[in-house]
Amino acid sequence: QVQVLESGGGLVQAGGSLRLSCAASGRTFSSDAMGWFRQAPGREREFVAAISSSGSRRDYAESVKGRFTISRDNAKNTMALQMNSLKPEDTAVYYCAPIRLGDYAPLSSWGQGTQVTVSS
Repeated sequence: QVQVLESGGGLVQAGGSLRLSCAASGRTFSSDAMGWFRQAPGREREFVAAISSSGSRRDYAESVKGRFTISRDNAKNTMALQMNSLKPEDTAVYYCAPIRLGDYAPLSSWGQGTQVTVSS
């Protein structure tokens, strides 16, 4: 069972930037596609971005395309999400998980997440 730990969230004004980090342990990180998800109050958890095990493929939700960048460092078992031009609608708890790349289905239980709040 993989364990993940998200960090880097905070309060930022609209138009600002944040960089989230995900540290993973418990399985071979470099073999897993990884994804970021988010859940806003009263809404379902939604897909944000995904990256293949090698980093050669990166997928984004339409709502974040051009503003967010996903990356990974297999040597350090970490993944990042650089978020630029943040909007109030990006406010949510952000989660990372190993995923099945075809349909972005998570392959482990969720971590505690990290809160991102964007003020207008």
